[in-house]
Amino acid sequence: MLINFNPLALFQTKGKIKKVFREAKASYLNRIRFAVGMFYFGMGLSFATWASRIPDIKTALNLSEGDLGSILFALPVGQLAIMPFSGKMVTKFGSHRILIFSLIMYVFCLINLGLATTALQLSLGLFLFGLFGNLANIAVNTQGVYTEVLFKKTIMSSFHGMWSFAGFTGALVGLGMLALKLNPLHHFIIVGIIVLLMVAFNFKFLVRAKEKKKPKEEGKKLFVKPDTALLWLGVIGFCSMASEGVMFDWSGVYFKDIVKAPGPLVVLGYTSFMIMMASGRFLGDGLINKFGRERVMQISGVMISAGLFTAVFLPYIIPCTIAFMFVGLGVATIVPTVYSIAGKNPTVPAGEALTIVSSVSFLGFLMGPPVIGHIAQSFGLQFSFAFIGIFGVLIAFMVSKIRTSA
Repeated sequence: MLINFNPLALFQTKGKIKKVFREAKASYLNRIRFAVGMFYFGMGLSFATWASRIPDIKTALNLSEGDLGSILFALPVGQLAIMPFSGKMVTKFGSHRILIFSLIMYVFCLINLGLATTALQLSLGLFLFGLFGNLANIAVNTQGVYTEVLFKKTIMSSFHGMWSFAGFTGALVGLGMLALKLNPLHHFIIVGIIVLLMVAFNFKFLVRAKEKKKPKEEGKKLFVKPDTALLWLGVIGFCSMASEGVMFDWSGVYFKDIVKAPGPLVVLGYTSFMIMMASGRFLGDGLINKFGRERVMQISGVMISAGLFTAVFLPYIIPCTIAFMFVGLGVATIVPTVYSIAGKNPTVPAGEALTIVSSVSFLGFLMGPPVIGHIAQSFGLQFSFAFIGIFGVLIAFMVSKIRTSA
């Protein structure tokens, strides 16, 4: 069996968490949970801030859909550049140290995007944005796994709910900045200061854990099977995050060019998606505990496909708004579940396991939008959304396939 969907008790974290955390009072544990959640929020707010101004930057630099699609490839390239090192860095230096450093750099990279005046400068900026984003992503999810172990129950979905809530907040802040007629640079600076303050007030409460080193003589024997399981988890995450990434970068364009939504209603699709994704993640832990991982993930995959296909065949404001809500609910619990399983792999350190799964998954988030741009350039935006809609069916199929391959 490649993946065990039984209760979390079957998994044991590789991180040796300091005694002070394991014996902490409930109030202090809640403070830790809040601090880790705020780092998720800071990352989500930073990315959503960039996403909310993509149309303005596209217009300012006179970019076509194809040009924008090519430039967006700089993000996954940056991620790929750091991928071989991120897990090892988290394991060696500690996820708490790497998280603080990488999130600060992520903020400075965000501000740098507002300084871009040419396509080349924007590409270089996105490369660095992807690089530090991947490093922060591995570190923050490692922190999420350690915190989940302290609470001895499933809470990973709520952490990702903070990321999603940050995306919704970023969209609202973006609307406010547009109303105030602030350019992207000033917008990015304001958000950057807010995120840096979050880091300053919460970094002391991150979990400090040291990864156990497995014996060298057992290394080859123990790593083979989990590696296959982690790759399968990564593929499932890839399909989910590709759908999520398309919603972030292209939902506004879809409502503007295909749905022909008037004025401010252009952001309706993105907003409805973010609200339902955040809501689904805050409710996800309870649903998983009640119905099980396999069933929740299968239903989620079907909802992703149903939502995207509905948007393609009924390109009107109300049907598309409802369709994007379905996509939001569909992607809500898949990635948190995948990360939770991977981080508790019994033979691979949490940071390295999450590097494998998160890197493969996040490639979908980063590569989906640029691929959509090129498909849209050749076949139209509706066809490109239908193409991504297939991924939801694949998720449901792969979950069933993995579950039954015992």
